[in-house]
Amino acid sequence: MAEPKLLDQYRERLRVQHYSLRTEDAYLHWARRFIYFHGKRHPREMGGPEVEAFLSHLATEGRVASSTQNQALAALLFLYRDVLQKELPWMDGMVRAKRPARVPVVLTEGEVRALLGQLDGTRWLATSLLYATGAPSKASGAAFASRVRRGAWRKAPPGWLITSYPKYR
Repeated sequence: MAEPKLLDQYRERLRVQHYSLRTEDAYLHWARRFIYFHGKRHPREMGGPEVEAFLSHLATEGRVASSTQNQALAALLFLYRDVLQKELPWMDGMVRAKRPARVPVVLTEGEVRALLGQLDGTRWLATSLLYATGAPSKASGAAFASRVRRGAWRKAPPGWLITSYPKYR
């Protein structure tokens, strides 16, 4: 009887190790792309330099996110280590995809004034303190920032919204 095809072996190995079906689909996709990238050469005939070239191509020409490149790397490492039982050398020459810079959500001074103008009492004080200290940040302010972006403060119960500034400002 003939030996099963490479991708069938790959699928079987993923299932034996209890990988999810979504992971299986993603890993098989990356294995196919790797094989097609190198002109349908069998991965047994290739090694570290070809993997490095493929991953560098993803980062430069494909302009993929770093998490996508990492997923492709994990798929190819699994292919070589667990299916082909072949160790790959460390890939120092690989071009890594850049992680995007996180841009904070910032309100303009006018937007802050408009927001604070809709608050009074304790809510005005708490929001002013959060704003003055640089919050919202992470856990304390993430929900607040989300509510502000969605305009949820406009849907507050009656009495929460006011049309003029509080007298103590």
